[in-house]
Amino acid sequence: MNVATDNALLYVDDEDMARKYFVRCVGTDYDVLTAAGADAAIALLQDRRVGILVTDYRMPGRDGGDLLRQVAREFPHVVRILVTAYADREALLDVVNSGEIFRILEKPLDLGEVRNTLRLAYELSRERSARQQSLLAIDETLAFLAHELNTPLAAIVNFARGIAHRVSDGAVSSRQQAEIGQAALAMNDNAGYCLSLLSTFVESVQGAGMMGSYGSTARKMISSLLDTYPLTPAQRAAILVDIREDFPVTALPNCVLLVLSSVLSNALRAVQNQPLPMIAFTVLVEGNPQIRIVDNGPGIPPEIMARLLSDPVTTHADDGGKGWGMIFCKRIMQSFGGGILIHSAPSIYTTVTLNFPTIEVKRSDR
Repeated sequence: MNVATDNALLYVDDEDMARKYFVRCVGTDYDVLTAAGADAAIALLQDRRVGILVTDYRMPGRDGGDLLRQVAREFPHVVRILVTAYADREALLDVVNSGEIFRILEKPLDLGEVRNTLRLAYELSRERSARQQSLLAIDETLAFLAHELNTPLAAIVNFARGIAHRVSDGAVSSRQQAEIGQAALAMNDNAGYCLSLLSTFVESVQGAGMMGSYGSTARKMISSLLDTYPLTPAQRAAILVDIREDFPVTALPNCVLLVLSSVLSNALRAVQNQPLPMIAFTVLVEGNPQIRIVDNGPGIPPEIMARLLSDPVTTHADDGGKGWGMIFCKRIMQSFGGGILIHSAPSIYTTVTLNFPTIEVKRSDR
């Protein structure tokens, strides 16, 4: 049996032979890390994604009880298992009461008991990991949503002030009438984008949308985006969809949909003055599942491109943009193990690639 997991198993014991025996017994089923003491274990916990900690109790320096208490404070998502001898039982009462131990394994270790305990521990670890990812994604999504709504709302305010200023001048020239009409259309577009984002967010909170709790596919997500986004007929005609290899999106699909909305908004803004605008969505699995969005707009200036995913920079400050959009998109994608890449050739194109975690294939015993 090969257990697929994003988190490693950390075994802590000061005896070299004990560590080797443990790895030999379970190393073919799990990604096992080892440490000879508490301090080395904490260093690994800080550097690696660990889902389960198995530690011996009696160790020189800081014992297993001290390690478990620190892990409970600093890494509460880690499932903690204690290995001990019968003679240590009285000393372990405080550890069990304060360290929130999942299980205790007695020496000498019974291989069947160890494997059964680890199987149960990994089920709990997956639940905790999923819960942690959901909470992180909600935090990032709320910040992202606030940013995405602030930008078009700020634009609406600016357009409204401009209209009020022109109307207050008295006589309105034909040129001013045209400007007022353009401002009204821009206000309508920005308001429609806000309403679309709010609708998507409400569906994600209520769990009643297309994707609900069971996930979706890349194809369905793009279809949902194009159905709900306030596109004009001309904008919709400029959008192409190429599904080369569809894949499931099971991790936070509604949050991903918000990212797609933001990327589409940027692409539409980029191509609005192109004589033959084009935006292409491509779904494929090339090393890992991907959604690529390409537009034939003017591209991103190199000085902005270099900082786009790390600093608040923007190419549309005049419309109220603050430059946080791509940073929030990056955080949301990273919250479930994905990522975002941006390539741009000035005056030619911009490509945004959303990378998703590799799809794991479940294996069964033979």
